[in-house]
Order: sequence, then C-alpha cells, then structure tokens
Amino acid sequence: MKSLGVGIVGTGWVAGSHIRAFEANPHTEVRAIVSRDKHRAIAKADEFKLALCRAYDRLEELLDDPAIHVVSICTPHHLHVEQGIAAAKAGKHLVLEKPVALDLKGLCELQKAVEAAKVKTVVSFVLRWNPLFELIKTWLAEKVIGNLFLAEVDYLHGISPQYAQYAWNIKKEIGRSSLLTAGCHAVDALRWFVGRRAVEVFAYANFSPRNPFHYEYEPNSITLVRFEDGTLGKVSSSVECVQPYLFNIELVGDEGTIRNNQVFSKRWTGQKGWATFPTIQPDSGDVAHHPFKDQVAHFVDCILNDRESHANLEDAAQTHEICFASEISAREKRPVALPLTATAAK
Repeated sequence: MKSLGVGIVGTGWVAGSHIRAFEANPHTEVRAIVSRDKHRAIAKADEFKLALCRAYDRLEELLDDPAIHVVSICTPHHLHVEQGIAAAKAGKHLVLEKPVALDLKGLCELQKAVEAAKVKTVVSFVLRWNPLFELIKTWLAEKVIGNLFLAEVDYLHGISPQYAQYAWNIKKEIGRSSLLTAGCHAVDALRWFVGRRAVEVFAYANFSPRNPFHYEYEPNSITLVRFEDGTLGKVSSSVECVQPYLFNIELVGDEGTIRNNQVFSKRWTGQKGWATFPTIQPDSGDVAHHPFKDQVAHFVDCILNDRESHANLEDAAQTHEICFASEISAREKRPVALPLTATAAK
C-alpha cells in the first residue's frame, strides 16, 4: 500500500489534474473524494478508475477518515479558507488551490490554523515547476543578465462562458479581482523571479466599455510593485481579453534581458541577436498543461523528509498581499505599503 492517502475536495476542472498527479506518484493514492453531490464524487472516482476510492458528501466525513493524510482543496475560491482551516485542524497536510483566501482576514485565520496544526502546505502556484520557469531561475542564479532591476509578468486569459468556472468566476464574492481569480499566477512569478520582498504597490483597474462577459468586478488591472532593493515590477492582468492565452515574461538586468524563452546577454561574447531556447512554456490556460505531477512530487518529498515547500502558505501569503494591495490601491487611488495591516486592508 502507498504510504500517503489523499482526499480530494471538489470535483471540478482542476480536481482531475490533482487526481492524475497523486495517482502518478509512487507514494500517494487517492482514497476519498468529497462533493456536495455524492453522485458527482462517485462519478469522479469512476472517471479515473479509482476502485477503492470512497465518496463523501460532507467534508467532515473525509476529514474523519484515518486513511487520509493529505487533503487537496479544489473548490471555488470563497470556500478555501473554511475548508483549509478544517483540514488543518484535522491534522491533514494541505494542497491549496489559489487563491487561498479572498481577503487579509481569511488569509490570517488560515495561517494561524496551519501554524497551530504544524501541517505541511503547498499552494498551487504550479507554474513554478514549468520548464521555462526553471530555466529562467537558472539564468538568474548564474547572473546571465547581471543584476535584475526591472521585471514584468503579464497574465492575459479571457475567461468567457466557454469555461466551466465562468458562472461563478464573474461574481465579486467568489472571483473578487482580476489578480485573485487568475492573475495571481503572474504576481507569484514576479516574486519568484525577483526574489525580494515587495514593499509598495500602486494599481489601476477597469471594465471594458461593454463588459461583454458581465463581470461584477474590474476584470482588467495594471499593478506596479516596488521591491525592497529598488527593483520595479509590473503585472498586467485581464480575464476578459479576446485573444489566445498569453503569459508574458520580461526581465531586465544590467548585463542583459530575458524575454520568455529568449535571452540577450553581454556575457555571451559576439551575440548579435536574441538567443532562443526551445522549452515548454506557460502558453496554455488548460490546467492539463500545467506541471501538477512535479508539484505533487515536490510536496510529497517535503512531507516524507519533514521540510517546508518554497511554495508553502507562508510564502504564498506574500503573493496574496500584493493582490489585496492592488485592489485597495485601484479603489482608493493611492500607493499601498506592504506588509498590509488589518486597518489598511479594510
């Protein structure tokens, strides 16, 4: 028997990718799925031929199951805090889909529960395991472009009625902002590449003239970030754009520049144009394209060897605070200092 039993919370689009990743790992197996509709949990288990997987319609039942050691939360955004706290209190290690919380209060409550329970966490900023990201981290570590001073990461992905999550994604109480509902991947990438703490945020957000997809919150935003060493960052995010999915990366250093999978560097003597490196890029919004198997392998290693993930809840909180600050700045038309205080976040 595999050493770690996994419980999947939710039966939507991303749940399938979590199931595939855990079933592919030699140390884990999916032993339970919970959904408000038990028949959907049964159907999900049947879809992936999980013959011994139990189906529940109450989270408490799954959390009471002693065969479950890891809980993977794959539900709509507004449920993550409550479900995450319950799982932490039950002593389960946690895989948390983003965003983990929609406001600072919820984030702090979740952090306190995880800290008290001493469980391991990983937040699904899954692009950290994308091959291009790993290549860029190597270039940065080797100072191929020297010292970074300007960074831009953009998330442009029209989430229209063709997507299963569209019906709830457009609602303010669930989607909340362009960054929180999806663009947080770009914010996290910005932090991951810069490698410094953010200290200030300024942002604008808007609706398109017709708001064709009926978003209840501004689905477009531009967020500027100042980091502690003076590095400047920018994230453009749109979930109503009409175009193919685009995840754009521009990193400017004092000895060169990275543009997605292209590099120009003074260190490469004789270089006359961009050097292009064939690799897998984050060029699809389909969750099946994302490296969940690598994320799960990393997290399982963290559990088995009692170490913290670089993408744990404490780290992810910094990404979420930038998103919260962006929303405040756009609403109040002012720069917002980080870290956030409870007063500033209201």
